[in-house]
Amino acid sequence: MKLQIRNKARRLGRREFIQQTLGVCTTAAAGYTIAGLGSSRPVRADEQPKQSSHKYFDIHTHLAQPWTKQGPLGPDDLLRWMDYQGIKQAAVLPLISPESWYYPITTQWVLKQTQKHRDRLIPFCAVDPRSVYLGGYKGFLDILKRYTDAGARGFGEHKWGGPIDDSRNMELFRACAELKLPVLFHMDSVRNTDQPGLPGLEKVLKAFPEGKFIGHANGFWASLSANAKQQDFHGYPRGPIVPGGALDRLMEEYKNLYGDLSANSGANAIRRDKQFAREFVIRRQDQLLFGTDYLRKEQEVSQFELCDSLKLPQEVEEKIYYDNAARILGLT
Repeated sequence: MKLQIRNKARRLGRREFIQQTLGVCTTAAAGYTIAGLGSSRPVRADEQPKQSSHKYFDIHTHLAQPWTKQGPLGPDDLLRWMDYQGIKQAAVLPLISPESWYYPITTQWVLKQTQKHRDRLIPFCAVDPRSVYLGGYKGFLDILKRYTDAGARGFGEHKWGGPIDDSRNMELFRACAELKLPVLFHMDSVRNTDQPGLPGLEKVLKAFPEGKFIGHANGFWASLSANAKQQDFHGYPRGPIVPGGALDRLMEEYKNLYGDLSANSGANAIRRDKQFAREFVIRRQDQLLFGTDYLRKEQEVSQFELCDSLKLPQEVEEKIYYDNAARILGLT
């Protein structure tokens, strides 16, 4: 492979080779933009709000440290962006599993960063089910109780690299259910994995009817269509949604299942079939939550325009934009 690259460089010349190589990088970056991390300018401190009122609860945001090219995102940055977008409150999610992010964003750090802004920034907590020192259910229960006493109102973003119905996950979910911590989980081909039809997720929902589970990401939203395939769990399937999908069925049978509309996965679920999406949102109006997955200053977010484009009845908008999240997290 290296020899082929060197030969190509000799044939093209240095400048042309670099231009073509940069073109590949640009294409890769464009794919990253498609995945929901687009580029846009940061919101200035003196900029007028885009929205005239604070009508949203964002169920999915993050804070970031300056360890990668993504750059830092502090509480003041997040609050400034929230004001610009008309977001009244937001859940702030840690990321601790090695499959979840470039570096750990710990619960302790999220609790500290949100301490002065708990009226608007609602901290979540996270534990990896592979944490052997905790010793399973009793250990999970102990540390999660400490986190809730410190102000955590939910669990997630849960992005561990294993099956969603793994026995270690089940012990963790048992502790979350006992403490009434809603679980926001990421499902794709690596994290909280499942099969088409979502039999693993159904096992979880049956086992913990008193728990609340908020689904997110590619595998979850691909399952909106009845023709979802395994390869769709790590992509963004296109084309009309086939009614009768696993997600719609599970939401009908299990009222403890909720959907996080954030990121490109949530946007794609709306964008790929607007007519079906509008009917689905109205049908599941008590189980859907507005979210963005905002995690860096230059990020482009399409949820605002996409959700507005559905032209939902006002009472449905109010539930999805704010009321459902506030109810699930016990803020009302």
